[in-house]
Amino acid sequence: MTKRVIDAQNGPVILVGHSYGGAVTSQAGTDPNVVGLVYITAFALDNGESVGTMIKNAPPGAPAPPILPPQDGFLLLDREKFPASFAGDVKPETAEFMAASQVPWGLEALNGTVTDAAWKTKPSWYLVTTDDRMIPPDAQRSMSKRAGSKVVEVKASHSVFLSHPESVASIIEQAAAGSHASM
Repeated sequence: MTKRVIDAQNGPVILVGHSYGGAVTSQAGTDPNVVGLVYITAFALDNGESVGTMIKNAPPGAPAPPILPPQDGFLLLDREKFPASFAGDVKPETAEFMAASQVPWGLEALNGTVTDAAWKTKPSWYLVTTDDRMIPPDAQRSMSKRAGSKVVEVKASHSVFLSHPESVASIIEQAAAGSHASM
């Protein structure tokens, strides 16, 4: 699906991924039309890594994402724990709506490994959220450092795209401007 979207563009692409979307960005970003990668509190995976392996190897004391046991090959987050874990700085009614309307994701997505990490050859930017209870900030810092990303930190939850949309837009603009030389 991501390849279709990239192929449909008439010019260079900045690929942006949030959370699990970072795994997609890490793999799909090798496409020649992609000139920059943006990770929004996301999994910037290396070759052989999956979201599942990163969650299993979380730093000591890191909050565990409230992932419920799989049902029919799909995962959801616990609705009761969702607001505090995923959207701690979002209006309570918005966080409750997000919890109630979440889309299940497949075990294949959780366990799919990256085979060719795009950040090894493409410039990257990373928005670290310091109040994240899904991907620990230290894990975000480690992944962004390993990827050589230009980093911006924001005091925000995992739902930074709702609580601080200007920060998300700003880092994407920085990536577009910074990747201009590659175009």
